[in-house]
Amino acid sequence: MYIPAQWAQIFSAAPIERQTIGESGAEVSRICCINGEHLFLKSEPIGAHSELPQEIERLRWMNRLDLPGPTVLDATTENDRHWLLMSAVPGHDLASANDLSAPQVISILAMALRTLHQVSIETCPFDHSPELRIETARSRVSAGLVDEADFDDERKGRTAEDVFAELLSTLPETCDLAVTHGDACLPNFMIEGGRFTGYIDCGRLGISDIYQDLALAARSIARNLGQAWVAPFFRAYGVEPDQRRIAFYCLLDEFY
Repeated sequence: MYIPAQWAQIFSAAPIERQTIGESGAEVSRICCINGEHLFLKSEPIGAHSELPQEIERLRWMNRLDLPGPTVLDATTENDRHWLLMSAVPGHDLASANDLSAPQVISILAMALRTLHQVSIETCPFDHSPELRIETARSRVSAGLVDEADFDDERKGRTAEDVFAELLSTLPETCDLAVTHGDACLPNFMIEGGRFTGYIDCGRLGISDIYQDLALAARSIARNLGQAWVAPFFRAYGVEPDQRRIAFYCLLDEFY
């Protein structure tokens, strides 16, 4: 595979494994270094809707605050792509946690989200507000970037324009602001030995309604563990589920 010139010689003898989990448009590869250390290389085409530069900014901010996640080792642009070289987060993701029971997964996810949501929004420079996300969704619809074939079952067969009109009609009146992950599905939370080790895929981290995370977490739990575990998740996190906001943020996610 292509490696930017500044890293090509360093990793010339290292096995490189393409990663396939996740739905991001970026390409991710694991580099198995000679010293036994694992690094990750992430790249994305340069374009108006590229998210990797934002992820690099957010990871550097997280590194300064000692929030657990990948460490940015280097970044560059080459071959019409953005490139990020980062450290590995120990362990494996919650979606692959076959060694954990469902209650353990729920407890770890709720704790990880509470920890992030308790970070002071005054320290966070990143806007992930519903209003901004809606405008980005509008832009993606206009650019033809919304994958209508990937809509959730209840929206199969509809156009992006039709679903966007529904989105505008369901904007919640309530918003509890916090520092949110932005894509809080189980594969984006890492664990090792039953202990949370870090957040990954943080390109959408920023200040938003807590339901930006709670809605996608609930959807991911239903898909991976079963709908019966959604209520225990909300109890573990410590809020009553707001079905209107859950529906809205799951709908908003259709455009990304």
